[in-house]
Amino acid sequence: MRPVFIVAISFLAIFLDSSCGNSHQEERKAAPASSVQQAEAPPAHQPPQQEDNRPVVVAFGDSLTQGVSGKSYPAYLQDILDQDGYQYRVENQGVSGDTTSDGLLRIENVIAEKPALVILEFGGNDGLRGIPVEETKKNLDQMIEQLRAAKIPLVLAGITLPPNYGPDYVKPFTAMYPELAKKYRLRFLPFLLIHVYDKPNLMQPDGMHPSQQGNKVVAEDVFELIRPMLKQGQAISKAP
Repeated sequence: MRPVFIVAISFLAIFLDSSCGNSHQEERKAAPASSVQQAEAPPAHQPPQQEDNRPVVVAFGDSLTQGVSGKSYPAYLQDILDQDGYQYRVENQGVSGDTTSDGLLRIENVIAEKPALVILEFGGNDGLRGIPVEETKKNLDQMIEQLRAAKIPLVLAGITLPPNYGPDYVKPFTAMYPELAKKYRLRFLPFLLIHVYDKPNLMQPDGMHPSQQGNKVVAEDVFELIRPMLKQGQAISKAP
């Protein structure tokens, strides 16, 4: 995995987010029998879709996970897994504008999927709204606890804030990700956008979200993060 460093950035902004007449009736009455028979013909038989029983990797977060235009990083992650022989299905449960409080409300939906792995990415919207760091950290902590109680493996993807939010806020905010990772012995990325945030061609004009090509880079970083936790060439059992 490429080295990752916590970087304070200046590009982030708020994620926050007929009626028919008698003549028509006469036309229908005068329609030839062949037309009526064709309209009443049963639909062509559709073969049943094959159930996808691959273990699920849930990408859980806000707009950085959901994607706001073009292909999202979870979609690119699926491509990487398929190409490299990892039999997993990536499910995107990112919702634009979500804070850690919103994530905590949705965590049961994730647990219900009984995923093989969760990529947890929240916090940017909390920081940009000035939510107290301790509240954000507590919400992340509770999400981690619930996933662990359900015996669901996870990794943590962090974010950081512009320097103009002030060191008294930015420093503890940025530090909460490695602190939580250390507490729960999690693999983590301190900054999800470490390799794209300062490259205009990899960012959208809003300066907040990766471009489609940028999401491909993010997916590569996430893949390197989770690769040691995956089994290649075979499916693994879902959490009980």
